[in-house]
Amino acid sequence: MDIEKTIRQMARDARTAAGIISRCTTVQKNQALMTMAGLLEEKAPVIFQENRKDLERAEAAGLSAAMVDRLTVTEKTIASMAGGLREVAGYTDPVGTMGPTQIRPNGLRVSKMRIPLGVIGIIYESRPNVTIDAAGLCLKSGNAVILRGGSEALNSNRALAGIIGQALQSAGLPAQAAQVVPTEDRAAINVLLAQEEFVDLIIPRGGEGLIRFVVEHSKIPVLKHYKGVCHVYVDASADLAMAENIAFNAKVQRPGVCNALETLLVHEQVAGDFLPAMARRFAEAGAELRGCPKTCAILAGIKPATDADWPEEYLDLRLAVKVVGNMEEAMDHIARYGSCHTEAIVTSDYGRAHRFLREVDASVVLVNASTRFNDGGQLGLGAEMGISTSKLHAFGPMGLEELTTQKFVVLGQGQIRE
Repeated sequence: MDIEKTIRQMARDARTAAGIISRCTTVQKNQALMTMAGLLEEKAPVIFQENRKDLERAEAAGLSAAMVDRLTVTEKTIASMAGGLREVAGYTDPVGTMGPTQIRPNGLRVSKMRIPLGVIGIIYESRPNVTIDAAGLCLKSGNAVILRGGSEALNSNRALAGIIGQALQSAGLPAQAAQVVPTEDRAAINVLLAQEEFVDLIIPRGGEGLIRFVVEHSKIPVLKHYKGVCHVYVDASADLAMAENIAFNAKVQRPGVCNALETLLVHEQVAGDFLPAMARRFAEAGAELRGCPKTCAILAGIKPATDADWPEEYLDLRLAVKVVGNMEEAMDHIARYGSCHTEAIVTSDYGRAHRFLREVDASVVLVNASTRFNDGGQLGLGAEMGISTSKLHAFGPMGLEELTTQKFVVLGQGQIRE
């Protein structure tokens, strides 16, 4: 395979397809999404078969448990992907929607219309579900997409690519609107990142190393988040039973994802009552705690935290714990070590809750809820493209609206500029 020629042709075809997708009807887009969902369920045995090949390769290569978890396709995964597509089909089509109209003194009517971004390149590791989620979201938002999954998921992604192409063609749309890069050669990434003539945006999803590589080598704008160093702060006024449930869910429910809790901050007034019960529950789940000196004084036998623990995204059943003197110290810690991803406070104090919401810099800030809710589906966006901590052009989970932009629309009656 001539990788440069192949990727450049894919990018050129995607640009052509983007013009068609941007103009097609909502009915066509929804038909393709519903067909895609049905084909996922119908062809599940084939997907499982191809996924097993990837899992066997992953185990032989010694991939981490977190990577294998992301790579695995189960019946639940299929149901989630299909359900996400049907949910996206039911959402309002953002393309062509108009914002408020401003009437200028000269009578010009000025407003904004939502339009697709164009061609989006997605570069990601493991997670075959990203292939479907990204294709569905890009289709509904009127964008073409080039999908470059990790080499560890190549067989799974090829199977999913066939389903996507079949669904698009059944609705009278070009299969080139959603293409999967057909090679595991890493050189394909560099070539894709150089296609600024045809590709409008790159979205990397994966580990910090992958994302930094993409940012350093891309000639195309990149939407990204490097990592999710997420905190839960247990305030002096917190309901401790609630705090225990929130912290446990945030760390243990799925530790290998970017919105999982990595550092627990506890007010010193409640640390003595809260931490022993919390630690027992974590121990029963197999979680390892690493604490500051004050934490270690309360919880004998846990590992002392080092300077390297506070900015660490463990993506595993490990948790850093720090006792703080007040909310200001907690917020200072978050400002220093957080990644603008997800931060939560557990408190019954209204003033502190609103101050935390206002002052903490993160794409999602929660009061009395788990960090695991920073997710497009949980926040009502349907399937999501990923979570951006870039602030330009999106901040937080990227759903349909975040995959569009706006152009000015000006209506006149013969006005000329004096």
